[in-house]
Amino acid sequence: MGAARNATPCPIMKSAEGSVLLPACVAAIGGFLFGFDSGVINGTVSALTKAFGSSSAVTGFNVASMLLGCAGGAFLAGRIADAFGRRATLFASALLFALSAWGSGIADGSTEFVIYRLIGGFAVGAASIICPAYISEIAPADKRGRLATLQQLAIVLGLFAAFLSNYLIARFSGGASEVWMLGHQAWSWMFWIEIVPAAALFLGLLLIPESPRYLVAAGRQEEAARVFEKLGHTHDGAAKVAEVGKTLVHDRKPSFRDLRDSRSGRIHGIVWVGIIIAALQQLVGINVVFYYGEVLWRAAGFSEADALKINVIGGVINITATLVAIALIDRLGRKPLLIVGSVMMTVFLGILAVIFAGASRDASGALLLGSGQGTLALIAANLYIVGFGISWGPVMWVLLGEIFPNQIRGAALSIAGLTQWGANFLVTITFPVLLGGVGLGGAYGIYTAFAAFSAWYAWKFIRETKGKTLEQMSADNDEPIRETT
Repeated sequence: MGAARNATPCPIMKSAEGSVLLPACVAAIGGFLFGFDSGVINGTVSALTKAFGSSSAVTGFNVASMLLGCAGGAFLAGRIADAFGRRATLFASALLFALSAWGSGIADGSTEFVIYRLIGGFAVGAASIICPAYISEIAPADKRGRLATLQQLAIVLGLFAAFLSNYLIARFSGGASEVWMLGHQAWSWMFWIEIVPAAALFLGLLLIPESPRYLVAAGRQEEAARVFEKLGHTHDGAAKVAEVGKTLVHDRKPSFRDLRDSRSGRIHGIVWVGIIIAALQQLVGINVVFYYGEVLWRAAGFSEADALKINVIGGVINITATLVAIALIDRLGRKPLLIVGSVMMTVFLGILAVIFAGASRDASGALLLGSGQGTLALIAANLYIVGFGISWGPVMWVLLGEIFPNQIRGAALSIAGLTQWGANFLVTITFPVLLGGVGLGGAYGIYTAFAAFSAWYAWKFIRETKGKTLEQMSADNDEPIRETT
């Protein structure tokens, strides 16, 4: 459980109320599992292909299959959380994470493997939207950005833990395909390690309260008042409950129909904002680096061992960049970070596209990078990760947890989560095709174009939310919703 505790860097949050910090740290373990489950596949791709005798197309689906489960989990989790609570949904996710980790390691064929990865994907999708939503709903306005950013820090720590675990297991076993402890191949142990943080999440959830804003929506006002007081929001929990209640429609529970204007039938504008920022976070190509890192760098001429080391270095850089975002998000705000990060990603993705497009190839079609080109590509790739890590990586999750009015938060998060994971699946499943068609240069050129678009969109359409309470943002965004529901 040491790795899971690393997912919640509590000393950074010295100014936060301790009573709020513990629940935020526990919820962030869900983000750690999100990152670990997403990254563990990275070091197993070649071994799975060999173990299952898979074609390149089947291997691509084995990698991307989890994302279909993620999309389903994200889509359903918001409504499940509205019906049964944020905490209950996270309990279920912890159990699914453990089941998926065990089953993925014992699978003896692609079909069985995909089933267990779909189960894990459902857990990842649920955690990806419920964890930041829970943190946003318990956090005071002046600390919400930093606390919600714990989700992204936990994700990148989970990715790093997966990369490091894969590297160490492969090193001590002699390779991911080699037989290791208790007669099982090393790649199986790469998946089984995830059971430890899954257990940590389950046990941690026993120590934290339900979201008070969910309790208000569920009609449990007295319990909500006690939780608000316990979390240090106020000395008068009943008054806070009344404030939250004003942002809800009391004659019915939140539902998907609240997403549309009952007069025009159109989806409310704030929902579209959430959908677009969720898609853009993936369309800049970040998970090509994290899911296909070993394949990508081996295609660029690096050895398997060097490619795995590069993954670990990228993970450290991603963690460092996220720490910078935590320090700045409640000072500078969300919008400036998004714009600066988008500009950085555009520049360094463009450099990578030019390097890869101009590289020569050997007889087998593999890229041949000179030492200067390889060094420049590594620098550009890591600076791209910095740009993502200080901006769209953490800030997208923060915004999704806070921009939606209380009445539509669960339903809107479901749609935004479905979009995010759908875009993730699209990028992941198309990368092998792009690699074989337009090459690394063409693929990175496409991601560069989306990065440039994300800068314009952030500047034009995203409102600053720094320092506002969720109820203040609800008042800004849900007046037409309340008038038409």
